[in-house]
Amino acid sequence: MNPPSRACVAAVALALALMLSAVPTYPAGHGPHEGQPPKESAAARHAAGEKQGVNLEDLDRSVSPCKDFYRFADGGWLANHPLPPDEPIWGSFEQLRKKTGLELREILEQAKADKKAAKGSEVQKLGDFYASGMDMKARDAEGLRPLAPELARIDAMKDMKDLQAEIAHLQRIGVDPLFWFTSEPDLKHSEKVIGLLMMGSLGLPSRDYYLRHDRASKTIRKAYRSHVQKMFELLGDSAVTAETESTTVLAMEKILAKASSSHGSGPGAFYHVMNRRQLADLTPHFDWKAYFEHLKHPELEKVNVAQPVFFKAMDKELARVPLAGWRTYLRWRLLLSVSRYLSTPFVKESLGFRYKEIEGMATLPPLWRQVIHAENDALGFPLGKLYVKKYFHPAAKAKAEAILHNVRAALREDLQTLSWMSPATRKAALAKLGMMVEKIGYPETWPDYAGLKIDRGPYVLNVLRARAFELQRELNRIGKPADRSRWSDTPQTVNARYIPSMNAIFFPAAILQPPFFDPRADAASNYGAVGAVMGHEITHAFDPNGSRFDGRGDLKNWWTKRDRKAFEKQVRRIIHQFSRYRIEGGLRVNGELVAAESVADLGGLTLAYKAFEKTMQKRPRPKVIDGFTPEQRFFLAFARIFAAKTRPGYARMLVLTDPHAPPRFRVDGTLADMPAFAKAWGCGHGPMDRRRPCKIW
Repeated sequence: MNPPSRACVAAVALALALMLSAVPTYPAGHGPHEGQPPKESAAARHAAGEKQGVNLEDLDRSVSPCKDFYRFADGGWLANHPLPPDEPIWGSFEQLRKKTGLELREILEQAKADKKAAKGSEVQKLGDFYASGMDMKARDAEGLRPLAPELARIDAMKDMKDLQAEIAHLQRIGVDPLFWFTSEPDLKHSEKVIGLLMMGSLGLPSRDYYLRHDRASKTIRKAYRSHVQKMFELLGDSAVTAETESTTVLAMEKILAKASSSHGSGPGAFYHVMNRRQLADLTPHFDWKAYFEHLKHPELEKVNVAQPVFFKAMDKELARVPLAGWRTYLRWRLLLSVSRYLSTPFVKESLGFRYKEIEGMATLPPLWRQVIHAENDALGFPLGKLYVKKYFHPAAKAKAEAILHNVRAALREDLQTLSWMSPATRKAALAKLGMMVEKIGYPETWPDYAGLKIDRGPYVLNVLRARAFELQRELNRIGKPADRSRWSDTPQTVNARYIPSMNAIFFPAAILQPPFFDPRADAASNYGAVGAVMGHEITHAFDPNGSRFDGRGDLKNWWTKRDRKAFEKQVRRIIHQFSRYRIEGGLRVNGELVAAESVADLGGLTLAYKAFEKTMQKRPRPKVIDGFTPEQRFFLAFARIFAAKTRPGYARMLVLTDPHAPPRFRVDGTLADMPAFAKAWGCGHGPMDRRRPCKIW
């Protein structure tokens, strides 16, 4: 739903990750919550400064809602909320993430101080991981010593056989030199899990940073080269040697970037199941038999190769680059992957480049936020179990489910009346909607971390052990039936998700809070905010990518040619519309990149509005509140969830990598295609009321 986290942006090439999931164990009928929502009087809530629904202070009434609704609805908020120095973007998602982070910090501080936690228990692991990360004195004293064995392995490589063994070893501990290997449901047979080979990440956020020739891209590449050199110097290399190494790294990464997948490909473009012989033909210089043996899965005969073009280019590099160049590259990949978990000089240089040079932040995030980010990756579900027990209440879940069911019913009704959809496609679409799985709050079962060792020793070793543990869990799924009970995100994730291969929608506990959802707010505010989020995720099942999967989650066409053509005609209009938008600095939005999310924004808001209209028919019409009709409050609530300030460098990165449109255009661009908005605000034909709005649902 929202722009992905910085970690996700860096790995934007992993578009297939949306088709992966995660794992979850509570006995049936026993939720992980304690207590009921606090019963406070309205006066007490008002005295505490809490506001339900639309906040009038967020508005800018000097702007016409028909000319610039984003500014009208969010101008006051933007004026009253300066960008924090340690944030590249500040908006509703970030505010809620910060609130959630503070709650997680309290949980982890308690776990850290718990002297009675049994060895091997989840509380012990949570507390020890947090303690090791927060102890900068110990991290500074350790320096590079924890990494010495890994660096020695790289230095000891003598031939190509050793190189390929080292690539496999680094991947086992969570480093991704060249490519990455994991598991996924077979896209065409989603009940089975197969292996997935896909390109690895790059040192810069995306391929565009290496290939564009504008001034900003050249400036960042120059800063990146300097950063790589400084990192090698921190490893102990001389300035002259480090400069040569930085040149080697950039040259190799640029070649890999050229072979990386560009935006706009559908899910079918990432499906290329190959056997051992085909793999050998694709990459004759790589020994896949030995590779799978190193990963302790010698039985693998077939895998999905997501980007064959990339692997062909990789194979050429294996033949071209001498062993000394590969030593440099592997040292860099290791350092890039773990430097933020080392001593102060590495943290400052690593995060400093990322946050200051790329994202434009004035200061680095505080240490506790850095550690919680890592802990969410390493022990996210044990932490989530404690989070929902303390902060998520059953009453909130029940009310959220009611809204979800109403939004889903709106699509069911809509599908039955769409003029452009034929009976055959309509029947298949209704079947898919009926099979959609809802997951709200937290998993019913939780993953087991019994085999993971965590202690108060070197922080970086805790991180590497956790990565190795999780990767092995992923690889052990290969060849087994897909587990459709798995969760892709932890309960403390401020986001929502649709996974095509599961035909499932996920709404973690942490997003079911204001400004997205408030059980005490008026229906208009909740439907305009969380209702739109829910409609967005449901619509993803029928967006340009999700619509290629059937109700079982298999990559399979269920459309007639005529209906697909009619649908794609409307999608092209969305692409054309959003391609006209530019961010500050003149960089144009990539309409192809944001097409699926923009279709989901429009479809989701349309469904939420229809569901809200239904609720008004079933009870006395809601009153005008603060001078705004229920319909107007619906749209104000929608705009509010996208209120955000963004630093120029980060805004540029998002336009180049993020499949969501910039916040302003997620509001004004979507509303320009909604006649109900123009009617609610009495708009004529202007920028917010296109004469020929795009209509899909």
